[in-house]
Amino acid sequence: MVDATTVCEPVSRIAVSSRTALKSRDRQLCANLHRLGRLLVVASGSDLDWNDLRYFLSAAQHGSLAAAARAMGATHTTIGRRLSALERALGAPLVVRGPEGLRLTLIGEKLLPLAAELAEGVERARAVVAAEKARVRLAVPSGFSRLFAPELGRLARSMPGLALELSSGARPVDLARGEAELAVRGVAVTDADLVARKLCRLGWSVYAARSYLAKRPPNDDPTDFSGHAIVGFDRSLARGHAAQWLEPRCRGAQVVMRSREMIDLLAAAQSGAGLALLPCFLADGDPSLVRLTAQVVVSHDLWLAYRRELRLSKELRAVIRFVVEVVAESASQLAGAD
Repeated sequence: MVDATTVCEPVSRIAVSSRTALKSRDRQLCANLHRLGRLLVVASGSDLDWNDLRYFLSAAQHGSLAAAARAMGATHTTIGRRLSALERALGAPLVVRGPEGLRLTLIGEKLLPLAAELAEGVERARAVVAAEKARVRLAVPSGFSRLFAPELGRLARSMPGLALELSSGARPVDLARGEAELAVRGVAVTDADLVARKLCRLGWSVYAARSYLAKRPPNDDPTDFSGHAIVGFDRSLARGHAAQWLEPRCRGAQVVMRSREMIDLLAAAQSGAGLALLPCFLADGDPSLVRLTAQVVVSHDLWLAYRRELRLSKELRAVIRFVVEVVAESASQLAGAD
């Protein structure tokens, strides 16, 4: 089971949040450009400034150079000059100028809806890009959403419009394939294409529910699990620091459950299923659990990783700063200090 949480800033919720939607809109925009190109008769050797279409569209919609100038924050001479430049590039008149304003020619009437469609497509493309820039995906180990989710209010206040997609689970996301922009990891980052920032130390201790200990007290050495029921790690986590410490100590004990998700292991320990090796920040504050090892028995670094070539937008920098600050504030708890 993967504990996944998606948190979006309520004031400015992103309407499009997938690369599929982005590609779809890109294709639509390209189709609009293609349709426009087919119907525009461009004189051989002439250059068409696509920005001139904006001035043409405004002039046609407002009916006069003066009204278009006011709408675009330009002078009427600028509007007239850009219209003339577009007509020269196309080799055909688009408007007839008169004392009562502008009147579209036949070619101008055919061009107008295409120019409007193109302008709408450009605005949609800008909106999609802005939405993608505002969306940041942060992947954290199982259980870590409990650390970050309560602090999201400060992130929303510091970066209005940002939408954070926070997902937690044991499966490491593939940053190289773009599954997330940022990832908190409990193992050293060796990929040369990734930037890794050391966050803190993460401590683990042995815990058991009071209900379990009432029936089966711990051995004199609390790290001796012989005769006890154990909640263990899934085999897929065998290379992890915690699993490497726990597995040799399972000899002579009964492993009653294995899971790759820390939330599952915590729940099993709370239920009284057996002893469990858990991150101290998850278990120390739980009144149903007893910490059996005063000292942490496993300790390792926690890292924040992202792709080296990733362009750090202001939104991405804000999330990096948020992660660093939250971890720094909880460093003692994460390390497992008594």
